[in-house]
Amino acid sequence: MARLDGISILIVDDDHDIRAGMSLALRAEGANILEASDGNEAVAQWRIHMPDVVVLDMMLPKRSGFLVLEELIEGEQKPVIVMVTANQGRRHEEYARRLGVDGYLTKPIALEVLIATIHDRLH
Repeated sequence: MARLDGISILIVDDDHDIRAGMSLALRAEGANILEASDGNEAVAQWRIHMPDVVVLDMMLPKRSGFLVLEELIEGEQKPVIVMVTANQGRRHEEYARRLGVDGYLTKPIALEVLIATIHDRLH
């Protein structure tokens, strides 16, 4: 049995290759995958599907990851939120944690680390 069977995960990243890699790895673990390439699409997908987990890039077109994060945490059913970023700054991580992210990973991210982070936050 895969570790993420039946879990719905929204992957939000403007880089197609990153989304594709994460999708492939998380599907192999049994997750149901949704994707969004910008902040507005992320909020729309979240409102429609209410996924269990959102993997959220910080730097996005149309609406930043932080603005998306603020929207997600205001909902009735807050998903597990793992923020991913290429930004090495501590200030962004501290702000994200204050807002309520469940995980914060710096790119490049080993897919095993992403899977383990999601699994740990769900169980």
